[in-house]
Amino acid sequence: MESTGPDIHFLNVQYFFRLIYEMSLGRPDFSELALLAGTIWLIVTVLGYLLVIVLIGALMHYTTRIYQVRAAEASLYTTTTHEHLDDITDRSRWRHVQELINSGHESDWRQAIIEADIMLDEILMEQGYVGDTVSDKLKQVNPSRFGTLQDAWTAHKVRNDIAHQGSQYQLTEHTAHRTIAHYENVFREFGEV
Repeated sequence: MESTGPDIHFLNVQYFFRLIYEMSLGRPDFSELALLAGTIWLIVTVLGYLLVIVLIGALMHYTTRIYQVRAAEASLYTTTTHEHLDDITDRSRWRHVQELINSGHESDWRQAIIEADIMLDEILMEQGYVGDTVSDKLKQVNPSRFGTLQDAWTAHKVRNDIAHQGSQYQLTEHTAHRTIAHYENVFREFGEV
């Protein structure tokens, strides 16, 4: 059976063995060997170019992805300014205290003062003061580092009177507002309101 198309020798394993056999006999056919080498080189070159194109595409994709991820993370890991911190600080507790103190009920005023004292305790803990009570923490405070220390003591004394005397303590609206004003002075010093 005769073939009508060109012979494809580089895919035939027997052809490779025949070339090796002929070389061992000393009768190599260099024209066929050169043709085979040229064909193999062409295939390797085409595959190399295709691989380079695929790798450049992958490099471009992953480089773009890295920049996208870095841009998304930039907002998470940047240093914030004091103005920005003021914007994002949760002021809901202080707003709640203000709502309570502005109500017309003495029980709400008492609750506002107790809530403000809890906030004072948290500020003292954040500043590194330790103790079982707010009084214990306030005793450790250096007045040169705490400009509103007297306000804190005055407000905390009213809170203690409310806590220890209960309903026996007569809390006037004026005293309640003045006490919350003392707490507010302390909170302003530490940037909490």
